[in-house]
Amino acid sequence: MTRRFLLLWLLGWTSELAAGAGPPPGRDLGQGLVYVRVRELPADLPAKPEGKVPASVIDVRYVRAGPEAATAFSAWLKFRATTRSPVFVLANRETSGELRQALRAPHHGSGIVVIGIAHADFEPDVGVRATAEEEKAAYDALGDGIPVASLLKDNPAKERIDEASLARERPASTMGEERPGRKTVPPIIDATLQRAVHLHRSLAALRRS
Repeated sequence: MTRRFLLLWLLGWTSELAAGAGPPPGRDLGQGLVYVRVRELPADLPAKPEGKVPASVIDVRYVRAGPEAATAFSAWLKFRATTRSPVFVLANRETSGELRQALRAPHHGSGIVVIGIAHADFEPDVGVRATAEEEKAAYDALGDGIPVASLLKDNPAKERIDEASLARERPASTMGEERPGRKTVPPIIDATLQRAVHLHRSLAALRRS
């Protein structure tokens, strides 16, 4: 893809979005941060709005893209990201090789932070501790419409509250008995998205201090 072709693509793409075509707005994560899930490049990339540009989380996990789409994505990142309105890119080993290559630190500019689970062939700017299975479960849950907030934090106090409530309600004669079959289901947490939100909050706090 030549530089001239890329420039023409950017101009046409922004014109189409200004005319009302293009992807729907992303999910609001609060405090000026927006989440956008990408399924197809470059069609799902949001246009740069007039006025104040929000910080963005761009999720390209599991996205397949060829060289031209990867180049277009790289150009979009440099066009959109600044230190005041950073772009947090969520990626993983299932993201296509062309995209992962475009996201290597020497290739991207300021205001871009790549976050994900590190692997032999994927080295993000910020690593996350999670398994591939946990990430896929969280990714699918968000795609199924589960509220974003429920995937960003666990609730370690819930089990203790439930235990205390049960103890108050249970007759004294049964206090020493075991409750058979009770299992605690761990919450589904999107650790990669969670890390992006935490980084954004930390950067915002530093700017305010």
